[in-house]
Amino acid sequence: MSTLLEVSGVSKSFDGFKAINNLSFQIGEPEMRAVIGPNGAGKTTFMDIVTGKTKPDEGTVLFGEKSQSLLKLTESQIAQAGIGRKFQRPTVFEDQSVSDNLMMALKKDRSPWAVLRFRPRREDHASVAKLADEIGLTDQLPRKAGELSHGQKQWLEIGMLLAQDPRLLLVDEPAAGMTPAEREHTTDILVEAAKTRAVVVVEHDMEFVRRLNCKVTVLHEGSVLAEGTLDHVTANEKVIEVYLGR
Repeated sequence: MSTLLEVSGVSKSFDGFKAINNLSFQIGEPEMRAVIGPNGAGKTTFMDIVTGKTKPDEGTVLFGEKSQSLLKLTESQIAQAGIGRKFQRPTVFEDQSVSDNLMMALKKDRSPWAVLRFRPRREDHASVAKLADEIGLTDQLPRKAGELSHGQKQWLEIGMLLAQDPRLLLVDEPAAGMTPAEREHTTDILVEAAKTRAVVVVEHDMEFVRRLNCKVTVLHEGSVLAEGTLDHVTANEKVIEVYLGR
C-alpha cells in the first residue's frame, strides 16, 4: 500500500498555545484510520491543516504519488486534488430533493457557464442511483433533504462527498447524535468507502471505533501519543492516563 498523505513535523500555535506540536502522520490508499484523543488534542486543527483551512507554522503536508505539497494550495484546490471533508453538522440543501443533492455533488466542470448549461445525462442518473444505494437512501430519493432524520442527513452528506470521488475522506464524529441502528449503518458506509480510498474518522465513541476495526492513532497535545489496534492503544499506560482516565 503506497502512502497517500504524509504529514511531517507539522506545528501550529494559536496565541502561544501549541495546537499541533511536531505532528507526523501517514495514511495509505485504500485504508481506514480512526483518530481519537481528548478535547484539545489537535484533531480538528489537524483536519484544518490537511484541507487548507489553516496553514501550519512549520512542517510539510504531501499528497499523492507525486508528493504534491498541500500547503501551497487553496482550500478549493485541495478539494479538487481529491480530499473531501465531512464536518460534524450535516450541510445539505434542505429544500432540494435527495436526488438533486446528489446530482449537484457529482464531479463535473464547475465553471459558471457549465453549471448553467448542465442537463443530467443517463450516466448521471445512474451515478446518483448507485450513490443512493451505497448510502442506503434509495427509497428517499424524491424526498426533500430537510425532511430526513439526522442520521439520514449525515448519510446524504457522505454520499455527496463520495459523488466527488475523493481519494481521501476526512469524517468528523459521524456517530454523534445517532441511534444505535444508524451508527451501525454509518459504519457499513465508511467501511465500504475505505475499500477504494483512504478514510480518516475522528471519533469519541469507542464502540463506534471498535466496529470500524482499523488502525487507531491517538493524539495528545498536538502529537501522536500511540498508534495501533484499538486494543493495543487502549492498553497503553500513557493513553489510559491522558484519555481513558484511571
